[in-house]
Amino acid sequence: MQRRDLLSHISLGCLGSLASLPAVATQPPALWLANPYQGNEKLADCWVSEKYDGIRGYWNGHQLLSRSGKALNPPTWFVQAWPSQPFEGELWAGLGQFEQAASVIQQKQATDSAWRAMRFMVFDANTSTQAFTDRIVRYQSIVKQIGKPWVQAVPQSQVPSHAALKAMLHKIVQAGGEGLMLHRGSSLYQSGRNSDVLKVKPHEDAEAKVIGHEPGQGKHAERLGALMVETPQGLRFKLGTGFTDAQRENPPAVGQWVTYSYRGLTDKGGPRFASFVRIRPTVER
Repeated sequence: MQRRDLLSHISLGCLGSLASLPAVATQPPALWLANPYQGNEKLADCWVSEKYDGIRGYWNGHQLLSRSGKALNPPTWFVQAWPSQPFEGELWAGLGQFEQAASVIQQKQATDSAWRAMRFMVFDANTSTQAFTDRIVRYQSIVKQIGKPWVQAVPQSQVPSHAALKAMLHKIVQAGGEGLMLHRGSSLYQSGRNSDVLKVKPHEDAEAKVIGHEPGQGKHAERLGALMVETPQGLRFKLGTGFTDAQRENPPAVGQWVTYSYRGLTDKGGPRFASFVRIRPTVER
């Protein structure tokens, strides 16, 4: 395959997933965003739960939205009997099934059988007047009221030490999970990024926009070698690892956003050991 053919293949191969997109709501919901866990936080007032690898969803009382405010299109039966009060959770298809979840949610009319494989894992009730400990009781009550097997309350527990937290993380990751969430029990609901909510993962991750492709060499000749990407802060760097053979043959197109993992920052502020994870779903942008 010649380089010009590769670039044409790159451009065309990624358009199919963009064919049918959900409608855009008036504005993004004001949701909290988690900071990374540092290992020195006080755990006495913290609740711990599994971090489900799916698509975040927000029920505003009459419509299911993505975190970017795009209206999702679940079947009527999926949201039947959902209350007029807001709550949020993760649209999840099971361990290791992120791509399946993203595929279902990005379709305007996915099949009923596809949606029946989905779960809405509820983890918060959006009210600014209650601490998180009280909101746990609130969202558990909402789930019980709905009474459908595909709407489930995320279990919450507490741990006595950072060693116990790391042991829990190891167990979750070994089972195929993504990580854990820490939520300060006394905290009120705050939109935006804050340290009352922390994500605990084996590595850090972030998003960047694809701005170019570097052809491969050696065993990767005539296909992708690396992605040139740019972060929202304007930092540019290459992502050359983490791709499957299929992804090198049909990589993310210029303009798409991708998630990458990394382990700390260099002296110049760049991500250390950055590696491609996946294309960021359109409904989250």
